[in-house]
Amino acid sequence: MNDFKKNLENYIFQHGFDVVGYSSPSVDKKAKEEYLSFLNKNYHGEMKWLERHFETKINPKRIWNNVKSIIVIGQNYAPKKNPLINNLSLNKANISVYAQNEDYHDVIKIKLKKIQSWLLNKYYLDSKIFVDSSPIFEKYFAKKANLGWQGKHTNIVSKEYGSWLFLAEIFLPVEIKSPKSKIIDGCGSCAKCIEVCPTKALVDENKIDARKCISYLTIENKGPIPMSLRKKIGNKVYGCDDCLSICPWNKFSSETTEVKLQSSIESKTLSFFLEFNKDKFQKYFFKSPIKRIGWIRFLRNVIIAAGNSENKNLIKYLYIHLKNESSLIRGSCVWSLFQLINQKEKKKLKKMILETETNKYVLFELGMIC
Repeated sequence: MNDFKKNLENYIFQHGFDVVGYSSPSVDKKAKEEYLSFLNKNYHGEMKWLERHFETKINPKRIWNNVKSIIVIGQNYAPKKNPLINNLSLNKANISVYAQNEDYHDVIKIKLKKIQSWLLNKYYLDSKIFVDSSPIFEKYFAKKANLGWQGKHTNIVSKEYGSWLFLAEIFLPVEIKSPKSKIIDGCGSCAKCIEVCPTKALVDENKIDARKCISYLTIENKGPIPMSLRKKIGNKVYGCDDCLSICPWNKFSSETTEVKLQSSIESKTLSFFLEFNKDKFQKYFFKSPIKRIGWIRFLRNVIIAAGNSENKNLIKYLYIHLKNESSLIRGSCVWSLFQLINQKEKKKLKKMILETETNKYVLFELGMIC
């Protein structure tokens, strides 16, 4: 088994992964109770699949009955510079680090499939591979496998890679012992991640209310972004890295060596994306995880950022999108326009909307502003 582990780790590292660990497929009582509490408080918002998959998530054998060990793999995706600096450019579209190149699901899945084939051909071992593709308690198992500890921002923190680790799993039908000693929580009294969160989504240490999280609001949330949180989103159009970026352990990390995960796009202006249509969106982001949220949600995000930009040059684009067939887009434009236009223009816009608009949501947006 020692030779097998050594050969396996060598093969995993040859494929560009950065860290590997092992865990049994069991979940302890405390972790189950904490996760159930998260669901009972409705901190997961619209992500109802988390409720449906609860029993599966706490019992990996419901995914594959033959699993006896879980290999947890980490892929460093650290950026070259601290993303917090991007918050300062209100006219630039602020995109989360993980979405600035190819979709990590696809990049990592290709590597995992090669490892899976190697296990079958060399050791005649069946396996199952996962990268955000099944209800797996991955941060719990990553912690159990000693890849790091769960930081106060709820994500895994590593001494070597800070807060910048993608996680993936391989289920094996053979038992590989988990490490006896556990990595000590390195957060100490530091609470910078909690303090930096623009929307105060981190309600306590290791506890997040996803309904307030900018990543949730700009990615998972399908409807309007709550008015009380729009100003706090700033220029973020896809995800948020603030709580990860400020982590002091990042000083030990270095930029990812995986070329497909390195930032390949320069920061684009909001006007660049406001000129898009659905076809251009799909072509521009065809390899990006951003394509998953679709054109309408992305445009909603850009429009809200435009409202926060203080840039009156964006008004003309918002008037164009005010004619969009999507009521979500029209409603978002109403809010953003009222952030940018003067009092005289507001009166004209209000009159125009009342004369032409019939959708209750869009009229609600208008009523909340006027």
